[in-house]
Amino acid sequence: MKTRARIRAAIGVSLATTVLAACGTGSGDDEVAAPKVGDFTGRGPITFVSGKDFTGKMPTVIKEWNNAHPDQKVTFVELPEQADQQRQQYIQNAETQSDAYGVISVDVVWTSEFAAHRWIEPLPEGEFETDKMLDPVVEAAKYRGQLYGVPNYTDAGLLYYRTDLLKKAGFDEPPQTWDEMRQQCEEILKVPEAKDMSCYAGQFEKYEGLTVNVAESIQSAGGSIVGEDGKPALDTPEAKEGFSTLVEGFKSGMIPKEAITYQEETGRQAFQKGDLVFHRQWPYQYALANADDGSSEVAGKFDVAPLPGIDGQGSSSLGGWNLAVSSFAKNKATALDFIKFMTSERKQRWSLDETTRAPAYASLYEDKEMVKKYPYLPELKESILTAEPRPRVVRYGDTTAAIQDEAYAALSGEKSAEEALSSLQSRLAGLVGGP
Repeated sequence: MKTRARIRAAIGVSLATTVLAACGTGSGDDEVAAPKVGDFTGRGPITFVSGKDFTGKMPTVIKEWNNAHPDQKVTFVELPEQADQQRQQYIQNAETQSDAYGVISVDVVWTSEFAAHRWIEPLPEGEFETDKMLDPVVEAAKYRGQLYGVPNYTDAGLLYYRTDLLKKAGFDEPPQTWDEMRQQCEEILKVPEAKDMSCYAGQFEKYEGLTVNVAESIQSAGGSIVGEDGKPALDTPEAKEGFSTLVEGFKSGMIPKEAITYQEETGRQAFQKGDLVFHRQWPYQYALANADDGSSEVAGKFDVAPLPGIDGQGSSSLGGWNLAVSSFAKNKATALDFIKFMTSERKQRWSLDETTRAPAYASLYEDKEMVKKYPYLPELKESILTAEPRPRVVRYGDTTAAIQDEAYAALSGEKSAEEALSSLQSRLAGLVGGP
């Protein structure tokens, strides 16, 4: 219970921090007028721009809309897998004020940056069912209290674990702490069926996934990347303990060396091939790893649990993607209607059922039919409600790049955990809270 209390306290600190950080403009002027919601006029063809469609379901969704709206057809534009590359392409489009992008899928941590630069339109919140959605998910779609995106799906990290191997090794429950996970692995890896397997992996390549995993390691020890005063807080004992535990995982071999190259998909493939006992991943993996078409060797052999912490259950980074309207798009009335279609409760229920992506609507986590099919939904809801957002700052690109640089140096052995955190503390001091 000690860690849970610290995590809840840290969440309060983090939410206060993100408000302060998001409001920082560097101008010293706190009286900033609320953005005016414009007129969403014009109907006709639009583009929907998003990252790689891992689920393969997007053609079905687009076809449903196009069949019902033959004069307002949507063309799906698929960007690369990496969130960093997606962000860069969005920025390039915005800087040229191109109308090539209409509705865009925005990572929750980009909201402040995109809104502050006026790359996306402020939205009329009253036209969406945000009152039925989980509060943290809606807040992550706002900047200065104004809605700039509508939650399409949310995300919180989960610990996937091999139920069959835990049972073989005599364990009834998944680990709640890193020490417990290490101890369980020592016994599980002795089981003949676990020959040549590795203990644990997450996302550790130098990209946005690394920022997520680093944030989780720190907050799951009761620390935070940024304190309630809006300044970096990486010189605290909690931050040092959490990050050092992650770094030690690589040093000890608990995390395999090849995991330094893992992104979501490489890790998923490793888990599905039976290479990992434990895996930190988003909910979308659940359906893919349970596929009975021969693509997964672990179907029916795994379950999920909350992420482990230092002395109790850990805390996830708040993930998810919101749909926004590009400020330079044409046919904005169509764009607004398409977002309503995509983010409706009916569509998010379908998405949960087809892709196991986490919905924004609170009711779907209590729907008896859905819970029967996906027993982990109540746990996932708690994970979302106790998740912490990554720093929602205007200069997020520079902030996450600094986190990735220093963390990767520590995980790859180029720096000690202490050296990396000290350097990161200095680098973030000039970035957090400014434009």
